[in-house]
Amino acid sequence: MRLSYLLSAACLAATAIPVHAAEISDGKVKIGILNDQSGVYADFGGKWSFEAAKMAVEDFGGTVQGAPIEVISADHQNKPDIASNIARQWYDTEQVDSIMELTTSSVALAVQGISAEKKKIDIVTGAASSDLTGKACSPYGFHWAYDTHALAVGTGGALVKQGGDSWFFLTADYAFGYSLEEQTSNFVKSQGGTVVGAVRHPLATTDYSSFLLQAQSSGAKVVGFANAGLDTANSIKQAAEFGLVAGGQRLAALLFTLAEVHGLGLEAAQGLTLTEGFYWDRDDQSREWAKKFMERTGRMPNMIQAGTYSAVTQYLKAIDKAGTDETEAVAKNLHEMPVEDVFARGGKVGANGRMIYDMYLMEVKKPSESTQPWDYYKVLATIPGDEAYIKPAESGCPLVAK
Repeated sequence: MRLSYLLSAACLAATAIPVHAAEISDGKVKIGILNDQSGVYADFGGKWSFEAAKMAVEDFGGTVQGAPIEVISADHQNKPDIASNIARQWYDTEQVDSIMELTTSSVALAVQGISAEKKKIDIVTGAASSDLTGKACSPYGFHWAYDTHALAVGTGGALVKQGGDSWFFLTADYAFGYSLEEQTSNFVKSQGGTVVGAVRHPLATTDYSSFLLQAQSSGAKVVGFANAGLDTANSIKQAAEFGLVAGGQRLAALLFTLAEVHGLGLEAAQGLTLTEGFYWDRDDQSREWAKKFMERTGRMPNMIQAGTYSAVTQYLKAIDKAGTDETEAVAKNLHEMPVEDVFARGGKVGANGRMIYDMYLMEVKKPSESTQPWDYYKVLATIPGDEAYIKPAESGCPLVAK
């Protein structure tokens, strides 16, 4: 009698599981947001990207193919070894299906390598290096929000056209900084400009005086900051104190987002030219979504946070279309499906994993021009995606036929 009861209970339990959920590994979809939550890039992405990911899950309905969706997060402290250990633990013991965000290029490159080894999908929104879809590309790796090439084309190209034809770089001393400096230098030279020098600084340093004095003495018309987050904000603040702008030099924030403008303030940031892939005040759809983000976080989103929302949403759409979270099937859909959401309009994913969509050249408003909180940008130009990003066949990705 007891055996009969147990068998009946087991059968009832089995029939209670949604049919579609049987196609989902471990009976759930688990996404890990891995980024800097306590250091120099904490505002750049940080816990705000985690909130954006949770918003995407809620807006999707909380389940996919009958299976619940879970989002977890961790702080990699901008250290590739810590990030690699977390990624392996997530994949090996915590049933994480995909890792996203991955601010800091050295971290993103390390985790993308592990994801390829484990045959898991990673979607990078926070890191910039175009190597992610170039020589380090992966069949399961995707680069979503922006990259160093798009920043170089946007900000670098705009300033050269405006007469800023001689450059000096302050560069963060790791993979992201090197890539941003190299690609901007190449683009400046291709437009007839020159690079008169460069200096590299440690990540998260606080004293930029010696680097700025070299930039000042170089005589360059443009000082390009090939850094990000608090590094950019602090170096721009100190550049003003050293009189670079008063002396006639222009400052190019090669990776600067709404979060850093807010932290620096319009008085110090006014007049900066920068490139972003999203602006909350772009249209009614972006304003509506940004208002929801503001209500739960107390701030407006930048392109990293909005890009994370988009990446999570597209991943879930790909699972839903495939009817499974099996990596090969989901990766195929991610490559084939158009990207049409609050973040990207008419987006497409290249064979190298690069999501191609329009970018925006911005100028930071003067305080007198701002009419409401977070009203920080004037949109100077739209940069078509096919101009902003390297063509897949020219990216150096070994997976793409030339």
